[in-house]
Amino acid sequence: MLDLDLLRSFVAVIDAGGFTRAAERVHRTQSTVSQQVRRLEDDLGQILLDRSGKDVIPTEAGERLLSYSRRLLSLAEEARDVVARPSGDGAVRLGLTEDFAAHRLTRLLGSFARSRPGLRLDVRAGQSLDLHRDLERGDLDLALLKREINGRAAVAVWPERVYWVNSKHHPCDIKAASVPLIFFPSGCIYRARAIHAIEASGRRWHLAYTSSSLAGIQAAVAAGLGLSILSEISIQAEHRKLTARDGFPAIERTELALIAAPTASPATLRLAKRLAEFCDKVLAGSLDQQQRAAATV
Repeated sequence: MLDLDLLRSFVAVIDAGGFTRAAERVHRTQSTVSQQVRRLEDDLGQILLDRSGKDVIPTEAGERLLSYSRRLLSLAEEARDVVARPSGDGAVRLGLTEDFAAHRLTRLLGSFARSRPGLRLDVRAGQSLDLHRDLERGDLDLALLKREINGRAAVAVWPERVYWVNSKHHPCDIKAASVPLIFFPSGCIYRARAIHAIEASGRRWHLAYTSSSLAGIQAAVAAGLGLSILSEISIQAEHRKLTARDGFPAIERTELALIAAPTASPATLRLAKRLAEFCDKVLAGSLDQQQRAAATV
């Protein structure tokens, strides 16, 4: 029988790219994680990780085991949810910013809903300002939203880096007398920061395109209608990041916060745990990519 704790540490090492970050994810010491992977290798009689480079990567045997490990861990989590589920879970009202609503979260939410047939999941996507308001007045049980750094207490927070972006294939004139901007309607945290940064540089601006849809903003940037600010996970292959050398200094950081209502139910807190694990994985991968890119400059 495969030990799920060993599989969990094995997957964490691959996802984190090393033993130190993996230990933080599974809340164990680095030596314990290393020992667990060694035990797994001994049990299977295969070397699962290549430790010779800067980053730890799976061997061919490790790659074969990885997909099975993910499925086994997911199934174990689902079984735990079903067995622990009380009759009549009620409802969980979840609010998400649109970039995360569209960024593979639908698969996680579908799995969570299937594991708890007695639960009604009510998910809505919107701007952070609206989600925060709905949470404050009790219309949401849980929200994943963008905010200024060091806000109210949260289940978990992650620093978020955002970038000025232009079209890669149809770039608009970044030296134009009036900078064309593409953003969500008023209330968007990125929009406010962009306008402040443009005005602080002494330049004029105008809104060239406004959309309540992230897909619409991404498409408008790609088409060359103007510039926008996007988070790392929302930048597409058709976009090009702008830097200080282009005349667009870095935007002050924001953070992603997962906030639960004070009266959150056990089902809500269970979902919060799953969302936090997802964000840990996605945002850690994004940060690793940023660090590797910075090292090559």
